[in-house]
Amino acid sequence: MKKAVFLDKDGTLVTDVPYNADPALVQWAPDAIAALQLLRAHGYALIVVSNQSGIARGYFDETQLQKLITGMHSVLHYNGLHLDGFYYCPHHPEGAVKAYAIDCSCRKPLPGMLQQAARELDISLPSSWMVGDILNDVEAGNRAGCRTVLIDNGNETEWIMADYRTPAYKARNLADAAAYIISSTTAKN
Repeated sequence: MKKAVFLDKDGTLVTDVPYNADPALVQWAPDAIAALQLLRAHGYALIVVSNQSGIARGYFDETQLQKLITGMHSVLHYNGLHLDGFYYCPHHPEGAVKAYAIDCSCRKPLPGMLQQAARELDISLPSSWMVGDILNDVEAGNRAGCRTVLIDNGNETEWIMADYRTPAYKARNLADAAAYIISSTTAKN
């Protein structure tokens, strides 16, 4: 089984532009590419797990989101990287698009996307990490059995602490998160 780093998209890999499906508006976090290269060099699969409720809300459709994902793959390929998986949840219980207006097990803070990726990509969840910029990301990772890092960049505004919502580490940015993951893994060996 492989080890992986599950990454939130908006606010973690790229600047958070609410409900964005336009590849032209994607701005990578300043440290994202170097952090991904470091994680890949240490044997981690790289998997995005992202809530995309804009689909359920009718702001964009899955075809538009696929164009954004293709654009992200192109940037990563240019930098010698690739994603092992890109999972997204299109649902929201209050969505305007009936087919997507459901409660589901894939919407973070639930762990469905991580569990699906683990099954499909032969990932060991206890050997893996979830990195995100809000406590829902941390909760999803902890519920899945991963270790977790919160990028404390100001995007978490509620700070509702409960079971599963305590990260192993609070990082300044993705580079700090990657360095912590590598040092934690090295220290265990």
